[in-house]
Amino acid sequence: MMIINATRSTAEILRNGFTLLPSRSLLDNYNVLLSYMDVWKGFRNSLFIAISVTVLSSYFSALTAYGFAVYKFKGSNALFVSVLVLMMVPGQLGLIGFYDLAKTLGILDSYIPLIVPSIAAPFTVFFLRQFVVSTLHPSLLEAARIDGAGELRIFHQIGIPIMMPAIATMGIFTFIGSWNNYILPLVVLFTPSKYTLPVMMGALRGSQVESNIGAMYLGIAISVVPIMIMFLFLSKYIISSISAGSVKE
Repeated sequence: MMIINATRSTAEILRNGFTLLPSRSLLDNYNVLLSYMDVWKGFRNSLFIAISVTVLSSYFSALTAYGFAVYKFKGSNALFVSVLVLMMVPGQLGLIGFYDLAKTLGILDSYIPLIVPSIAAPFTVFFLRQFVVSTLHPSLLEAARIDGAGELRIFHQIGIPIMMPAIATMGIFTFIGSWNNYILPLVVLFTPSKYTLPVMMGALRGSQVESNIGAMYLGIAISVVPIMIMFLFLSKYIISSISAGSVKE
């Protein structure tokens, strides 16, 4: 319905209601949308932030989860419990404090507060840690140590390949969550050229383009279709991750 209405004019949407047949107003809606905002600039901003968050969060969460699963040290259980506790705290509760911290550090109106804090992902650490415990046999690590491999080399050459299905799974959800993030970019970004696509779509509600329903549908479609395509092509990793984590020899 969203994609079809993106090809229809406002009059057609209001007069005919729902239909499965596309119309010929796609180019007109696109021109109206561009007259109010640079939607592709917002697309690039969102893509840059989402990719950065996904890569950094996946790597450092895998490193943390590997440490919790493989090494036993004093206080490791307490630290892991603290990670579980952080999973239960809604991020919105710390929004005001986070804004004050970003203001003090002078990083407002930049992508730093959108990317760097996302490296610490409690649920990703928990998920990957459980995956490592169920799939990575200690004998592999012992064999690598006997052969003289260092701990970082073991992590990169043994740990990451085994964890890859789980990393890809969480990467999908991390990318989608970062792409759809609306509240935090709205709070920390002030320059319109730095807006992410969801923030730009929210700004449509306060502009005259709201009277052009077809253009609004087109804007929403542009913001949603990329993550739909990504999920369709990468969802096989979710299945392989579940299968790998549920079968033990």
